[in-house]
Amino acid sequence: MNNDKYVGLDTDQATIIARVDDAKGNFVMESAIETSASSIRQFFKGLEGTIHVAFEEGTQAAWFYDVIRPLVADVTVCDPRRNKLVHTGNKSDRIDAAKLTRLLRLGELHAVYHGERSIRGLKELVHGYESLVTDTTRAKNRLKAVFRSQAIRCRGQLVYNTQERKQWLGKLETAALSARASILYEQLDSLTKLRDKAYKAMITEARRHPAYKRLKKVSGLGEVRIAQIIAAVSSPHRFRTKRQFWPYCGLAVVTRNSSEYEVVDGQRRRKRNKQAQTRGLNRNYNRTLKAVFKGAAATAIEREPFKQYRQRLIDKGIRPELALLTVARKIAAITLTIWKKGEEFDPERVNQAVPGTGNK
Repeated sequence: MNNDKYVGLDTDQATIIARVDDAKGNFVMESAIETSASSIRQFFKGLEGTIHVAFEEGTQAAWFYDVIRPLVADVTVCDPRRNKLVHTGNKSDRIDAAKLTRLLRLGELHAVYHGERSIRGLKELVHGYESLVTDTTRAKNRLKAVFRSQAIRCRGQLVYNTQERKQWLGKLETAALSARASILYEQLDSLTKLRDKAYKAMITEARRHPAYKRLKKVSGLGEVRIAQIIAAVSSPHRFRTKRQFWPYCGLAVVTRNSSEYEVVDGQRRRKRNKQAQTRGLNRNYNRTLKAVFKGAAATAIEREPFKQYRQRLIDKGIRPELALLTVARKIAAITLTIWKKGEEFDPERVNQAVPGTGNK
């Protein structure tokens, strides 16, 4: 007898609506649970059979996963952007929970990776650092906006120099503008100190990871980029090959094809010279990883071995922007390989195979 139970959770800051169906899709029960670890554990301990759980990715998803995973057979944290059925028709907590339960039972949910609890600390530190970098950039832009509003040219980094701030403030005509700029300077100083502190904490944590030293030898990957890669990927074994890793990094080429076959003498055959049409890169991806590998490629092509690798691509007629994308894909593939297999980065192997050249 199949004793599987499928549980869909519509989570909220205060309460959780839980819908339970059996393996045939029959309604079993529905419950409102307080959003607390003790209440969640009590609910699942009261269920019998093999329990499968699903809920949407969100602010508390990692916490929910850590609480629920030890109590059930499996947990699916789904991507709400790829589960359109949940967002169509009437909407309420009970309806959403019911839809999640149905999709879970049918195997139609697109999962978001959760696990590797040992990486959770690095993830938090990377998020903190990235937020402070964004805030620092925003403060700088606001400061420059004050001077630009008075037609004062302030290109470059000199406007942020602590030794020249009095001169810059003296260029402002009114006391109000000067006071505003002074406050922005103080905000910038505070954010810079916090950013540097967050940077040190992040790098210290990243260096504890076994893959850090190997990834550090890959051209274009510095300390910050390595920390971001480890935090975002968690485990390289999530990806069987580079073909699965590239879409996650936003580096996969999307192709479209139709009318591939024709009937000749009563036999179906593939049309000759029927090639798939490219439609750019995939749009559903990890933004951090795409920025990391594109930035790594821009840095790596300034020196060997990737400088020669890029030039060989261009010599074969590949446009410079596509050559840079190919370098980013190459670095991503190398990163995945040496991380999974525990190998060392070998610069001599970079130029052994160039796409479109026939070199293997």
